[in-house]
Amino acid sequence: MRRIAFLGPEGTVSQEAAAYFFKDGEYEFVPYKWISDVFAAAESGEADISVIPIENTIDGSVHPHVDMLVHEVDLPILAEWTYPSVQHLIGIRSETEGDNKYSHIRYVISIPVAIAQCQRFLKKCLPGVECIHVSSTAEGVRMVREKGDPKCAAIGTALAAEKYGLEVLADNITDHSNNLTRFIAVGKNPPQFPASDSWKTTILVTLPADYPGALHQVLSAFAWRRINLTKIESRPTKKQLGSYYFYIDIQGSLNSVLLPAAISEIEAIGCQVRILGSYPCYAYVPAT
Repeated sequence: MRRIAFLGPEGTVSQEAAAYFFKDGEYEFVPYKWISDVFAAAESGEADISVIPIENTIDGSVHPHVDMLVHEVDLPILAEWTYPSVQHLIGIRSETEGDNKYSHIRYVISIPVAIAQCQRFLKKCLPGVECIHVSSTAEGVRMVREKGDPKCAAIGTALAAEKYGLEVLADNITDHSNNLTRFIAVGKNPPQFPASDSWKTTILVTLPADYPGALHQVLSAFAWRRINLTKIESRPTKKQLGSYYFYIDIQGSLNSVLLPAAISEIEAIGCQVRILGSYPCYAYVPAT
């Protein structure tokens, strides 16, 4: 039985996404408290695959996770899929609530990303509430359950509310209905994934320091071959101030003819290229 590591505790969006994607086959889903532990589980072989949230519709790239993928581990990306991040206000209903059924809430506990995704609701219904950051949405729900105080609420999943025996006080409070999170599977031993017509290749490119116009030439190597770049962003190399690498998602597989030639061209001008993975991609399909 393959072990799948995810950011816990149980009840996170990561667990929902992992269970959605790895629904066919025999898998054991194992929660870890910190994302560094999720990565380390696959690195050490304690888990076969680690599930990592890497980008969100509203907040963009999850930079700490990208940096960990780049700097801390040597794990290839095996697959990518999207999953909706549906967040709810979860807590203990007050017996003394008035016209404003949320007026008793003084604290909201969750991860910074989830709080940022629910700003409209918080400003309208809970102005002045104090936000407390924790390591995962499910950890916030667990803390509310532990405190047993109606003044405390969490932003999290319906799965977490069910697991910890709390109420959903407000349903689907995210600012945007198309709030999707892009997840990747990383690991050393890929399982057999379903066939996909969509593939990506992710590379890191570090430009030569003494080559003016190098970024333009890098982009040109893809452009004249009509290779589509779905994402390009710069991140610090952490070696010296002003030193950056470029994280690039490319539409297509390394098995194509044109992509390896483009990579060879940019290496020829002195760029360092690291391939993080060439992998199938899957869109979210709601259950019918």
